[in-house]
Amino acid sequence: MARISRYYDVNRDEDGHRYIDVKVTGFPLLHLPLLNKATAFTDGERQRLGLEGLLPPGVSSLDEQKHRSYLRFRQQSSPLEKHAYLRALQDQNEILYFAMLEDHLEEMLPIIYTPTVGEAVQQFSRLYRSPRGLAVSTRNVLRAPQLLQNVHQEDVRMIVATDSSAILGIGDQGFGGMAISIGKLSLYTVAGGVGPDKTLPVELDVGTNRQDLIEDPLYIGERHARLTGKAYDDFIDAFVRAVQDRYPKAIIQWEDFSKDAAFHVLERYRKVVPSFNDDIQGTGAVTLAGVLRACALKGEALRDQVVAIHGAGAGGAGVAAAIREGMRREGLTEDEIAARVFVLDSRGLLTSDRAMEDYKRPLATPAAVAAAWSGKDLLSVVREGRVTVLLGLSGQGGIFSEPVVRAVGANTERPVVFPLSNPTANTEALPEDVLRWTEGRAIVATGSPFPDVEWDGVNHQIGQGNNAFIFPGLGFAAVLTRAAEITDAMVTAAAYALAEYTAQAWPGRTYPPTRALRAASRRVALRVARQAIEDGVAREEKVRHLDDAGLEAFIERRFWLPKYLPYRTAPDASPDAT
Repeated sequence: MARISRYYDVNRDEDGHRYIDVKVTGFPLLHLPLLNKATAFTDGERQRLGLEGLLPPGVSSLDEQKHRSYLRFRQQSSPLEKHAYLRALQDQNEILYFAMLEDHLEEMLPIIYTPTVGEAVQQFSRLYRSPRGLAVSTRNVLRAPQLLQNVHQEDVRMIVATDSSAILGIGDQGFGGMAISIGKLSLYTVAGGVGPDKTLPVELDVGTNRQDLIEDPLYIGERHARLTGKAYDDFIDAFVRAVQDRYPKAIIQWEDFSKDAAFHVLERYRKVVPSFNDDIQGTGAVTLAGVLRACALKGEALRDQVVAIHGAGAGGAGVAAAIREGMRREGLTEDEIAARVFVLDSRGLLTSDRAMEDYKRPLATPAAVAAAWSGKDLLSVVREGRVTVLLGLSGQGGIFSEPVVRAVGANTERPVVFPLSNPTANTEALPEDVLRWTEGRAIVATGSPFPDVEWDGVNHQIGQGNNAFIFPGLGFAAVLTRAAEITDAMVTAAAYALAEYTAQAWPGRTYPPTRALRAASRRVALRVARQAIEDGVAREEKVRHLDDAGLEAFIERRFWLPKYLPYRTAPDASPDAT
């Protein structure tokens, strides 16, 4: 049985060099994106693999192919067209796709991920051109084991699964959320070193509550209301059991679930299958890392700050938990933390005497703390709570008004203001406005990419608090250590690793530039792997007794790089394989 895929295996020759034993030849070979080299097939390979006459006579190097493809990329007239072009390239030749992405990561990250992926999600049914990933739906979930047998990869290690109920700040998107799973896994490969044949994007199509999607003749998902309650749990249970049977070494990242489902699914399965929720834990970790850097730039400690988090969904709850853990590490008591971390939803400050959803109760401020305040709205909380750090995860564009930002600026010489909501239209405030309202004193980072801002002759770099600085390294470490569980300590380790990397490699910044994503991910992976070993959840015997140097070398050896390998024809290769 194949170790990698039913279509090929990777082996080593007598000198230790890697090569591909390909089990399919001829026309079908050119239509498998993990195998297709296109014009880079050598003359000898073309003869052996039944490709003569199916390709132009000229043989191109990978560099020549990248140059040709990049010119085409630049000819696309809009971010969405660029996204569609890159997706088409990925579906034709994955090595070329990832090689070009590696070379132009800073330019292409906003195209394959936020903010452009939001539009791609909305247009997914209209842009659809080629199957990718696994579609589990209400009509086939009872056959989940058979569905997974239809997947050609034999050793999937990283799965990103979404039910598309809360995509970015644009809500229920039905089947369109598959674009998020595909985009996230591209980053696992290009930044986190997970080989593309070890990844599987999954859409959990439990229906949609969007009537406009149900009535859209071009919509390609299930046309009924979303499952809830026991029917929903049974659906996810069936999927998880099938994954455990088919891919027992796989990590699952739960992605873009509605806030209630996000917490429910995470708690239900995190000890059943190694898994985490990026919206909760990844957002919390990347925000904590940025706030730690902002505190260092202020010459202060996290324990000295008063933090207001506007937004009590999955992201806001994750950020609140991460900030509290950071303060706990710096010696504050639970009562002290409760008086320094304030979470607001659309109705204002969460207080212990207020009616709210169960998942919000741990986020609530003791009623006595705010009993004498004149109000529980954002401006009142900032003024009377003496807030010094303002974090936006509300999805409400412009909610950080001038009076609110000026109030934060009145509480501290260097206010920290992070409007983190995505996509760009949902950001709580524009960086240039925040700097103008604080006379250039604020430390600003955002969720979407923004250009630097000139204020009074000073250039202010706007860091991007992008989860891509956390989840690729976190997931890669979990894969390499074969973690039995993604512990809270592993997630927190990722945050501190990112903060330390930024301080060492990019002093003066809250976050590294996105072109440093691969280096940052390696640092995160190292710290998370070490934490997995310390937590006793690492099942990979090869890493358990490694020191940091050995662990770093282990990570480096297994970091996937986009390059063509020579092909040999396996004895059972067939030109008719499909």
